[in-house]
Order: sequence, then structure tokens, then C-alpha cells
Amino acid sequence: MGDKKIVLVIDDEETMQDLIRRNLSRSRIPILVYSALTGEEGVEKYRVLMEKGKKPDLVIMDLNLTQWGSGKIDGVEATRQIMNMDPDAEIYGYTAWFATAWAKSLEEAGAKKIIERTVLPSEFRKMVEEILSS
Repeated sequence: MGDKKIVLVIDDEETMQDLIRRNLSRSRIPILVYSALTGEEGVEKYRVLMEKGKKPDLVIMDLNLTQWGSGKIDGVEATRQIMNMDPDAEIYGYTAWFATAWAKSLEEAGAKKIIERTVLPSEFRKMVEEILSS
């Protein structure tokens, strides 16, 4: 098997972080998951991983990053900052705010697509596998 794919999950809900991590651990592709609970932490973690030669193959970005934690920036601003650092970043939104103007602004900031948080775990895992295989 080849190297593990690196996925950075930026979501302010620890429960969601755990669910995503457990779901992706069942993937047919070996995946190493890094987590960030705020937009600021996510941007910094992306920068550090890049500097260490471990650029994330995929960023899963929540939209609302200021609801539960101490974060000051939302997913749109975190996406902008990551895209400024790395214009080739593969960022996908994963949010309950699907099909809103706010979600559209995430795409305008550079996210490739918005994934609705209500998709079944198996569908989500399949989408991630397809993204990482392309």
C-alpha cells in the first residue's frame, strides 16, 4: 500500500470530528486525519503540515466555526486564508448550511464543492475516496 492520504478536518464540534475520523478509518484508502476545532487553528495546522512536506490532500471545512468554540473566523475566512497560502488546496465544505448564500460564499472563497452534512456516512466516505483517488 502507498502512503496515507492526509485529510484535515476543520470543525468546531468535537463529536463531528470523532464521527468523521471513525468513518474515514473504514475507508478502502489509507487516510491520516488531522483535526482543528477553529478556523484559526485549521489555517495554522495547514501551514505547519505544508512546511513539513505533509500538505493535506483534502480539507473538510465546516462553515460555522464560531458556534461552539473560541474561534473568531468562519469557514469562509479560513478557506480564503488557506487558498491565499496554497491556491491548489483541495477544500470541500461539509455543513448543515448547505444551499445557502453563506455556503455559496464558501465556494466563492475557493471550496471545490459543498457536501451536505445529512448525507449517509457511507456516501460521505465514498465521496472522500473519490476525491482522494482523482
